[in-house]
Amino acid sequence: MSSICSNSSSSSLNLRRKTAEVQPLLSDEESQQIVGDKNSNRRIASLDVFRGLSIFLMVLVDYAGSSLPIICHAPWNGLHLADFVMPMFLFAAGVSLAIVYKRVQNRYEATWKAIVRALKLFILGVFLQGGYLHGITSLTYGVDIETIRVLGILQRIAIGYIVAALCEIWLPCQAWKKDAFLRNYIWHWSAVFFLCAIYTGLTYGLYVADWQFNDFYSLSSLVSQNGTTIHTATCSVRGDLGPACNAAGMIDRFVLGIDHLYQKPVYRNMKECNIPKGGLLSESLPSWCYAPFEPEGILSSLTASVACIIGLQYGHILTELQGHKDRLCNWSFMSVLFLVIGSILTLLGIPLNKSLYTISYMLVTSAAPGITFCILYLLVDVYGWRRVAFGLEWMGKHSLSIFILVTSNLVVIAVQGFYWKAPHNNIIHWIVSHVVQK
Repeated sequence: MSSICSNSSSSSLNLRRKTAEVQPLLSDEESQQIVGDKNSNRRIASLDVFRGLSIFLMVLVDYAGSSLPIICHAPWNGLHLADFVMPMFLFAAGVSLAIVYKRVQNRYEATWKAIVRALKLFILGVFLQGGYLHGITSLTYGVDIETIRVLGILQRIAIGYIVAALCEIWLPCQAWKKDAFLRNYIWHWSAVFFLCAIYTGLTYGLYVADWQFNDFYSLSSLVSQNGTTIHTATCSVRGDLGPACNAAGMIDRFVLGIDHLYQKPVYRNMKECNIPKGGLLSESLPSWCYAPFEPEGILSSLTASVACIIGLQYGHILTELQGHKDRLCNWSFMSVLFLVIGSILTLLGIPLNKSLYTISYMLVTSAAPGITFCILYLLVDVYGWRRVAFGLEWMGKHSLSIFILVTSNLVVIAVQGFYWKAPHNNIIHWIVSHVVQK
């Protein structure tokens, strides 16, 4: 991808660090020192601010989403504010990887450390989102191993992290040429096209047969046996992108098992699945309204990994180009290009869908973080508005700790522990009953 700005000087930067050592993806101690100009060696504050903004939006949509549906995840196709959070995490991870792996002295050692780091993130994600830690309405804990959720947010980041890290460690890079940015990392872009081709082939080529599942959880009005209700989803199609008959769901049901998928998918908020005021699910509702679905599933992790590799390319621009103008122009060009291609694919019939992580969604939601990062870089690192963004920068430096506290509900549980005379007389219960559920 060629530079579109003036011919200001650019050169490879000498990063004063042992980048063969794998730094944590969301760690509070992640180092991101890089030369900002010819004579100074400083931290890219805008990357911390960007990561902090991602955490802030996650907290906002988690706790305010039920009161403001417009910021929650779109029920299926479409984009709401919450649908940009995951791509922002993947983007930040990719940018950081370009700094961490700028100089790799021992590929095998770097690979091993990357794998260990990814496994730690994956296991932490299972603990936080697998069902062991319950919600704010319950003070109990524990999960049945037969129904534990395997995939989730940190697991997806871990997958994108290891894919992008392996690309950076093992795929060769051409000698740096300012006006031939695409050719410099041609093998990275080849990996992008390869992953997108596999995703497209499986999404539109796999035959999805009719399937059945047992419903243990819903308040169904249907006649049940042994406390369960058997539902049948009628499919017998290829290339369907609806909630019931898509290839992503079929792969997850086959590989992970339906009991290990997310039990409350967001598509239950679709009009087709509206629950009557009486609280019972009607026989007239589509059978898939009862089914679990994994929004961070196996197939969609392919395009999610591509999003992380795209973030890696933004990081390459950060490490290889020295001038602010060159960086901003290349970032802007890439962002606009992805936005245009993603919009064209949407018009051609590929919907913006976070649950399936469609290619159009991946491109548009890679462009949005790119544009956001450009703005933050301009304000914080170029114009020096660092004090204004101090709160977000602090959140970015402690992003993993905040993520754990929010996801585990530890803060909420701690506040919930103080009550007046009866356990339900606490601040959290009052907010849920008078604000959230109102």
